[in-house]
Formats: sequence, structure tokens, C-alpha cells
Amino acid sequence: MACTSLKLAGWVIAAAIVFGSVGCNRSREDAHAREVATRVRTEFLHAWTNYEKYAWGHDALKPLSKTPQDWYGQSLLMTPVDALDTLILMKLDKEAAKAKELIVKNLSFDRDVYVKNFEITIRLLGGLLSSYQLTNDKQLLDLADDLGNRLLAVFNSPTALPYVYVNLKTGQVRDAKTNPAETGTLLLEFGTLSKLTGKPIYYEKAKRALVETFKRRSSIGLVGSTINVETGGWMDADSHISGGIDSYYEYLWKCWLLFGDKDCQKMWHASIPAVNKYLADEVRGELWYGHADMNTGRLTASQYGALDAFFPAVLTHSGDVARARRLQDSSFKMWNMHGIEPEIIDYKTMQIVYNGYHLRPEIVESTYYLHHFTHDPRYRKTGEKIFEDFVKYCRVDAGYTALQDVVTKAKRDEMESFVLAETFKYLYLLFAPPDTLDFDKVVFNTEAHPLRRTD
Repeated sequence: MACTSLKLAGWVIAAAIVFGSVGCNRSREDAHAREVATRVRTEFLHAWTNYEKYAWGHDALKPLSKTPQDWYGQSLLMTPVDALDTLILMKLDKEAAKAKELIVKNLSFDRDVYVKNFEITIRLLGGLLSSYQLTNDKQLLDLADDLGNRLLAVFNSPTALPYVYVNLKTGQVRDAKTNPAETGTLLLEFGTLSKLTGKPIYYEKAKRALVETFKRRSSIGLVGSTINVETGGWMDADSHISGGIDSYYEYLWKCWLLFGDKDCQKMWHASIPAVNKYLADEVRGELWYGHADMNTGRLTASQYGALDAFFPAVLTHSGDVARARRLQDSSFKMWNMHGIEPEIIDYKTMQIVYNGYHLRPEIVESTYYLHHFTHDPRYRKTGEKIFEDFVKYCRVDAGYTALQDVVTKAKRDEMESFVLAETFKYLYLLFAPPDTLDFDKVVFNTEAHPLRRTD
């Protein structure tokens, strides 16, 4: 009996040592993560303060020439609106207050300019709605409502698929040649606006566009790259998960999560098997996603790139963690080829197809999602490597700049608003304490604007 008691005591002590060791390791990891989060915040401020210094009141900063840039010849305050929720989440209260004041005093959509509906929706409408939910400042919701109302004219096509451009003052539309991302990446924003304003038309129009896109999938379940909104006919049968299609799939899943819309859930479940069957490609024991003919499923190109790297996040979010992990490994392999990911590679030859780097967030987004759902410390380690490479090669005196060539690291005079809205936000959230943002109560739009469920 005494022997048994001694053994039991020994096991208790051993267990205490093991669990204590695990606790110490986790504590060290958390402390290090907080340090990295602080560094990310500092680097974000480097980009933001230089925007304030050289481009305040304009859409974007060109960091090499230290000059402002406006998308349409006049400012729609793209960077302040896109970055406001990042400022709030990072608790940069003074900077956030200054940006919000600029927005509510100066932002007007009563402008005789043609704007791209997709970009304005994800950046400005999404940014205004997210910031409204974080601040409860109704002036931001009023701006969102005004913008949403001006954008509605894009849906006035024979198919209900949206035109590419709309004039914010006249409501005139143009450009019938579009793609599934631009027709199907609108419901999170318009739907949230609908719930917050009590105006069903926003939800109805955006959902109809998503459904009309889905209805035109091929007999094997794929969509193509280009569609005509007036005829509803496909103009390019190239199917993939890259730019031009990517966020269409993302929103099928996320609109089910945010709104509980069972039609979106059904469309997701009807779409994802075809993506995994025809676009997934095994090479050297690695998982990649390539291009295929939407009608036959035949693989046509072995190209994968910075924009495709969003897909592990969607896979993880929808429960397919094993596939997400494998694809994320491929994305990291692409990143590590040159210490910064190229825009596009041929994954069979591992040669660069397009050598630019636009400071894109997608690989960081997927790292954040995988860490959130698996708690695997390797995702923070790889995220820290991405951050260090990002600082090493893209930091300049007046902010962060894109690269013309990831091999030579030649720079390009460009710092898009999404760098502050997405890239820095996902880097920060990867390392910040979990209570910085309650992941389970929000759904991120494709521009990383967290939208809260409203019912």
C-alpha cells in the first residue's frame, strides 16, 4: 500500500512538472507573440504616419516619390476608410479619431466619376460598415447608406449581374465584361448594410447577383473567368481559384456564416467538391491548385500565386483543415523561393511567371486562420518569418513599397490601401491576444473588414 502511494505521488509530481513545463512554454510563446504584435503595430504606424505626412486626404501614398495618388482624379479617402478599423483594433485612438473626423467631414460620394463597383464595395462600403459597428458613429452608417444607394444601379442589367463601373452622381453604368469575383463578392457588404438600415433591396440585389453567377456554373460545377452581364454567357472558360474568381467561393461560405442564409450554404456545398476534384493538383507529393477548363475539367495550366494563397483560410474556416495545411505548406514554399512571394509561379517547374509583389495579405490571412483553428505554434513562427521578410525587403523611408521584382528586390512606387486594411491587420491579429477581436462573432469581408452578425 505504501509502495502504491509512493508511485501515485511520483505520478502526480511528474504530471505537475510536465503540465508546468507546457504552461511555461505557452507563457513564453504568448509573451513573444505580444512582442511581435507590438513590432507589427510599430511598423503599421510607420506606414500610416507617412501616409499622414505625404498623402493626407488622398486615396493612397506613393512611398518612393512621397507623393499622393487618387484613383479617379479626386479623392474618395480610400486609405483612411480602409485602414480605420485597423487603427481601432490596434488601439491607436488618436490616429483613429483623426481619420474618422476626416472621413465624416470630407468624404462625399456626390461625384461625377465612374468607379469600379467591386473595389468600392469591398474597400469603402466594407470599411464604413465595419468602422460603424466598432464605433457606433451613425455618420459612418449614413455614408455607407448613401454609397450603397449610389451603387445599386450596377445591378440594372438584363441578367441582374452587376456592371463593372457606375457613375456615382448619374447612376450610369458601363463595361458588361466581368468575372465571378466581381459579380459574387458583394453580399457580405450589401447584406450587412441591409440589416443595419432595414432596407431589403440591398440584400436582394446582391444575393440575386450571387445566385445568377452560381446558376451559370458548368455541368461539372465550375465557373469560368469572364462573363457578359448582358447576355449571361461565358467569354472565357478558364476556371481557377485565383484573382477574378477567388472571393466568389469565399462569399458562398461566409454569407452562410454571417447571415445564416441556407441558399449560400447549399451553393457552397454544391461548388466546393468540383473545385477540389478538378483544380487540386498533386505534384511531388505537394498540394497545389491550378487552372482547368470549366466544361471538361481538364487541367490547362499549373499556375498558383499570391492571390490563390487565400484558399487555405477558406478551407480551414469550412472545416477542411487537413487540406488547408497541405496547401499552406505550398504557399510557404512559394514564399521561401526568394524570401518574398512572386505574384504567380508555375508550380510544376517552380519558375516565376509574374515576378512582382504587391504587399498582398492572402498568405498572412491563411496563416492567421490556421493558427486560430489549430493553435499550432508553427503558424506563428512562419508568420514571423513573413513579417521579417516583409520589413527587410519592403520597408522604405516613407512607408512600405511593393516590389517590381522579387528576385532583384527592385522596388515599385506603390502602397495600396489594402496593405493597411489587410496585410498589417492579419499580421497583428496573428500575434495579438485573442480578446483583441472575438473571431467567433465576426466574419471578415474579402478586404479584412470584420462584420458583426446583426440578428
